Amino acid sequence: MHLVSFPFQRVVLGSASPRRREILVSLGVPFESYVVAVDERWLDGEEAGTYLERIAQAKLEAVQQTLPRELRERTAGILVADTSVVFKGEVLGKPSSPDHAQTMLRRLAGQTHEVHTRFALARTADGLVHAETVVTRVSFRALSEREIVRYGETGEGMDKAGGYAIQGRASAFAKRMEGSYTNVVGLPACEVAVALEKLGLGTA
Repeated sequence: MHLVSFPFQRVVLGSASPRRREILVSLGVPFESYVVAVDERWLDGEEAGTYLERIAQAKLEAVQQTLPRELRERTAGILVADTSVVFKGEVLGKPSSPDHAQTMLRRLAGQTHEVHTRFALARTADGLVHAETVVTRVSFRALSEREIVRYGETGEGMDKAGGYAIQGRASAFAKRMEGSYTNVVGLPACEVAVALEKLGLGTA
């Protein structure tokens, strides 16, 4: 059993995602955002797990290598994450167009897919890293073509893996979920809180 102390020490969040920021706020984790650019293209034939590990590691290294000294000195850790929708072994990233988003939804409708989030947390003091992948299974009900088109027209899923936002209108599509809800949103709150404690980034 892991006892989690609140609040936590300040960390750097290597992400521009408002969903991840909201989850850290809900956990009481003080943070400062520092966004880095990483090539997130999926390589042909690459397994989903390998892809996520590679991208999360690339994000972590990019933050570690470019983080300004003053920001490093006032934070205790660096947190990065990457979320992918995996359907029949294929990584479904962010759609490139509204039509692409609708194509993704047609594939997911009436099916079960997985949402994988890989996060990496590193202590700034010594670079010790905790990395973990959390998987949630999501089952969509059957969707009509009208629903798919109308949802696509909202633009809600354009910057989301799999072309949908579970915290938005797409909550009406998910009939069953096995695992962490916040993992589908973009950051598994429970596992992140435990990892912070494991690395000694609580304040108690």
